[in-house]
Amino acid sequence: MKKLNKPADPRICSVGRSMEILGDRWIMFIIREAFFGVHYYDVFLTNLGIATNVLTDRLKWLVENRILETHADSQDARRKKYVLTEKGRDLFPIILAFITWGDRWLADESGPPLVLTHQKCGHPLTSVMCCEHCREIIDLKDVTGKEVWREKKSS
Repeated sequence: MKKLNKPADPRICSVGRSMEILGDRWIMFIIREAFFGVHYYDVFLTNLGIATNVLTDRLKWLVENRILETHADSQDARRKKYVLTEKGRDLFPIILAFITWGDRWLADESGPPLVLTHQKCGHPLTSVMCCEHCREIIDLKDVTGKEVWREKKSS
């Protein structure tokens, strides 16, 4: 399958590499639905209001990129079940970050449209990034990066 009409990033960058796969709004909506329990084509179609050709294309893309995998449905072997892979489940912090940002900056006076709850403690859940080593919450001013320059392979 060809890339989803995204311009190539001229630099080697993890953001660019990720956007090559995830940089389409329908991709992120499908992943969001999968995190909240959607597994079947018809449910994705109903929940998203997406054109059938676009949904088919994006599901195929996600399977090819090993974000989703398909299984035969235990009730009806003719029906495909789309399941997040480990690679797909690793996208959960990104979905949480989108929710947290959207709730903070885009919610109206009635509040956020969805409140997530941490089952272990029962409190509302928001996305917080912390250092894996010291567990301190990360602030942009406390981060430095060392860029490793490599030439991008031509395709």
